[in-house]
Amino acid sequence: MSAAMKLHTDASGAIPHGGDLGAARLLFPDAPQPFIDLSTGINPHPYPLPPLAAEVFTQLPQPAALRELAAIAAQAYGAPSVAHVVAAPGTQILLARVAALVAPGRAVVLGPTYAEHARAAALAGHRVTEVTDLAGVRDAALAVVVNPNNPDGRIVSRQALLACARALPGLLVVDEAFMDVGPPGASLAGDVGRGNILVLRSFGKFFGLAGLRLGFALASEAIVARLTAGLGPWAVGGPAIAVGAAALADRAWAMAARERLARSASRLDRILTGAGLTVAGGTSLFRLVHTLAAAERFQHLGCAGIVVRRFANEANWLRFALPARESDWQRLTAALTAA
Repeated sequence: MSAAMKLHTDASGAIPHGGDLGAARLLFPDAPQPFIDLSTGINPHPYPLPPLAAEVFTQLPQPAALRELAAIAAQAYGAPSVAHVVAAPGTQILLARVAALVAPGRAVVLGPTYAEHARAAALAGHRVTEVTDLAGVRDAALAVVVNPNNPDGRIVSRQALLACARALPGLLVVDEAFMDVGPPGASLAGDVGRGNILVLRSFGKFFGLAGLRLGFALASEAIVARLTAGLGPWAVGGPAIAVGAAALADRAWAMAARERLARSASRLDRILTGAGLTVAGGTSLFRLVHTLAAAERFQHLGCAGIVVRRFANEANWLRFALPARESDWQRLTAALTAA
């Protein structure tokens, strides 16, 4: 294995994060191109980019425009007010900053889940433990719950999370990166004014514009002020502000996108089960499969130019995102049938 390959994969051959097509090309050099990337949980039918004025590229981002974006986000997500919203260049950059809001102590992550939460908490000086039951987080300085969970789509009820927050001596962080396709009423966005609840919302996944790098933290006014100060001026670029404001205000597009994603997820279920795979969970943006032949399926699909998500610590898991084009659906069906 080349040095470049070692940088992009772990010992199992899994690519640590989805979307790394450079690593996929190294892993499957003879695969047909272009790759079909099913390794992420990003909407394959993105929000149509609105026309952008030249000024959003040539001028520094305007504070008034950023505040308007935060106000639109507060309304779209159900936060108490604009004062409870901070915009950032993606939620990933917020993870370590959020973990540093509380003094180093015991951090608990409800898992198995997105591994970056544990890494960010460790970077902030916390002693990190992963638990599989919500009861295990209640004595933590920092508790992290991904809801809906990545990669199995597990949902923790709003009532259970609120009870956890009431009993928690520290900060409850709820990563709602996939809540745009979650069940109605499950979000804690409207509860962040209680003080020890912080909600993360990703923009790029549901709107299919991950390269724009935009995300939000919803929290108490005091926490928002600290995060805003830490990010400094001009953290979010002008194009992201303009596109984010237009997309978050477009409720009709969001409703149609949810319906389209639900239909596509049902189609993916039929293809996966028809290929003898067991769908173990997910959201309408991705499906998790359990199979004893995960390594073989990953290899076979990769050689066919189709990249799915494999997990280093869960040898029998594969995660499938939604194909974008009809030709991609047909290639996936053919590859799974051949396997």
